[in-house]
Amino acid sequence: MTNVMACIDGSRAAEAVCDYAAWAALRMQAPLTFLHVLDRAVYSNAVNLSGSIGLGAQEALLEQLATLDEQRSRLALEQGKLMLEAAVERAIADGVQVPMTRQRHGNLVDTLTELENEIRLLVIGKQGEEGDQLGGHLGSHVEQVIRATHRPVLITQESYRDPQRVMLAFDCSATTRKAVEMLAASTLFSGLPCHVVLVGADTDDHRAQMEWAKQTLEQAGHEAVTAIVAGEVEASLREYQVREQIDLMVIGAYGHSRIRQFFVGSTTNNMILNAAVPLLVLR
Repeated sequence: MTNVMACIDGSRAAEAVCDYAAWAALRMQAPLTFLHVLDRAVYSNAVNLSGSIGLGAQEALLEQLATLDEQRSRLALEQGKLMLEAAVERAIADGVQVPMTRQRHGNLVDTLTELENEIRLLVIGKQGEEGDQLGGHLGSHVEQVIRATHRPVLITQESYRDPQRVMLAFDCSATTRKAVEMLAASTLFSGLPCHVVLVGADTDDHRAQMEWAKQTLEQAGHEAVTAIVAGEVEASLREYQVREQIDLMVIGAYGHSRIRQFFVGSTTNNMILNAAVPLLVLR
């Protein structure tokens, strides 16, 4: 059975990741697994000093460096176990019955690619531990994860707020039409009003597409709201989100349209970075 899988690290967003993952698992009636990946490139700062060590002391100092590296590894492993234990306790408090944990050595993206068949929804913080140090920058792992995986990715903010209204950025493409059908079919959004927003011209074709989206959602039991707005894509979507008090946004990750491009500096990248609410990115 596929899981809601939440990536846990030592960042400020870790608690929100736990809460959103628990919320999703309960609504989807899916198992919840917390994943901590021990990336040696992150926890080890050891430097190869063999070229600058005198011959007499070289062997002893290299042995000390190896010992320190091993100690870092053990401490990082233990820290990860403690974070996973805390995540399980938090999920149980949120109502999840039997949260599971996994801890891996290696690269996060490689690990998620390997586990992809077990993932139904991936939950990750907008900034990891390195993002906390960099300030207002998108965590490097986030973009890599979205590029590498073929599962929906829920990118959280630093604090949890129970989602009450959902908004889909719609551009009439096959990807966003599929997103409407996914929203309609998924128990993740059952009972939540769904807003479908298109940034573009108010044409007959666009109105027909929006009517299809509205009917698809309403037939699935959703309260559906559609809107065609003019302006720059990112700014218009953010303004709508604030005005309508949207708690969670849904957007496509790839494609050739203005909304779905995913390159550094693109609309999607900026949306992830600047969004004030969690963003569900669909492939």
